[in-house]
Amino acid sequence: MHDLAKIVMVRIEALGKISDEEGKLTRTFCSSAMRRGNNLVASWMREAGMDVRKDAIGNVIGYYPAKESPKSKVQSPKSSERMLLLGSHLDTVRDAGKFDGPLGVLVAIACVQHLHDTGTRLPFAIEVAGFADEEGVRYQSTYLGSRALAGIFNLKDLNRLDANGIAMAEAIRSFGGNPDALSAAKLDRKKLLGYVEVHIEQGPILEERNLSVAIVSAISGQARYECSFFGRAGHAGTVPMKMRSDALCAAAEFVLAVEHCAKSRPGLVATVGRIEALPGASNVIPGKVTLTLDVRHAEDSVRNRAGVRLKQQAMQIAKRRKIQARVEMRHEAKSIMCDRRFSRMLDDIVKRHQGKSLLLPSGAGHDAVAMAAITPVAMLFVRCKGGVSHHPDESVSVKDVRMAIVVMNDFLRELGRKHQ
Repeated sequence: MHDLAKIVMVRIEALGKISDEEGKLTRTFCSSAMRRGNNLVASWMREAGMDVRKDAIGNVIGYYPAKESPKSKVQSPKSSERMLLLGSHLDTVRDAGKFDGPLGVLVAIACVQHLHDTGTRLPFAIEVAGFADEEGVRYQSTYLGSRALAGIFNLKDLNRLDANGIAMAEAIRSFGGNPDALSAAKLDRKKLLGYVEVHIEQGPILEERNLSVAIVSAISGQARYECSFFGRAGHAGTVPMKMRSDALCAAAEFVLAVEHCAKSRPGLVATVGRIEALPGASNVIPGKVTLTLDVRHAEDSVRNRAGVRLKQQAMQIAKRRKIQARVEMRHEAKSIMCDRRFSRMLDDIVKRHQGKSLLLPSGAGHDAVAMAAITPVAMLFVRCKGGVSHHPDESVSVKDVRMAIVVMNDFLRELGRKHQ
C-alpha cells in the first residue's frame, strides 16, 4: 500500500505551483489557473477510480459508486443510491498558502483511493467536490461553488463585475460552465447522507495541545459592516484643536471600542480590517473615514447583540464629537452547528487513534456553511504550524495528514456498516 499521506503532500506541492500570479499562489474563480488546477485534480480523481464531471458553476466532482445491491440491478445505480459528499475548495486568497482548501479535496481523494486499491465499495456512493469558489476573491461573494450544489446560489450574483469589469456570467461561460443551467448543479437532498470536510485549523489551539486533529463543533456566524464617520476637513496648521471635527479621531476611538467589546465576551471576535481616511493628505484634517467591521461568534444571538452595541457606540462617539456616523451591514452568515451523530462518530475514532479528542468551534467560514442548508455536515480540523493561514508560510506535517486520512477511512467504514 502506498503512503497516501506522502502522496497528498506531493500533490499539494504540485497544485501550489498553479497560480494566476507569478511568484505567489493566487488561484481565483474561473481563471486559467483554476482550469489547470481542476484538470490536475480531475486526473487524480480518475486514478482513484472515480468518474469525473465539471458542473455548470465550474466545480470539479469525482464520483465513486456504491456497491451493487439487488435494487440497483433493476434501476440505474445513480437513480437509487444514497450518497456522501466529501471535499473542500480549490480557489485561494491572494498570496495564499498551499493547504487552505486543497488539503480537504486531496485527503478525500486519498480516502477513495484506499477504497479503490482494496476493492472496497460502500453501501452508498461517494462524491468528492473541488469547489470552484469559497474565498470570494474575484467577485466578493463567498461559497459560489458550494451554494450552487446546495441550490441556494443567488442568481443576482451573475451580474457582479470583477475588477476588470467582467460579469460573473461571462466568466462562467468563458470557463466552460453554463450560467443558465445552475439549477442543474443542485444535489438531491433526499439522497444525501451528509457532507464531511477536512480543513486546516487556521488557528493555534491544536499546536498548543500537541494534537494532530480535532472535531469542529460549530462554524461561527459572521456579520460584516461598513462604518463611516463624517467630520469636516480643514487645514492642519490653522484650525485650533478645540474647533476640529476630525473624523479619524472618532474612528480611532471606535476601533478601540471594537477591541474592548470583543474582549468582553468569550468566543467573540471583532476586527477592523480596512480604514480609508479622506481627503488623505498629510496636511489636511480627515473629513471622512470609512472602515470595515467584521464580527463573529458561534452563537448568533451573541454576535447580533455585539453588532447592535457597536453601532450604538459609533453613534455615541459621533454625537459626543459633534460629527455624523453611519453603520451599514454588508454581509451576514448565520452560525451552523455540525451534525451531532457524525461528530460523535469522529470523536470516537479520533480518541481511538489520538488518545484524546477535542471539539473546537471554527471562527472561519467554510463550504460546510452552504452545504448545511440541505444536509448534515461535519468537519475535521488538521493542525497547522503556528496557526498560520492565508499566508505563504501555511504548513501542515505529513504525520498530521496521515492521521486525518486514518480517521476519515475509519469514518467511511463505520458509516458503511451503519447503512448496510
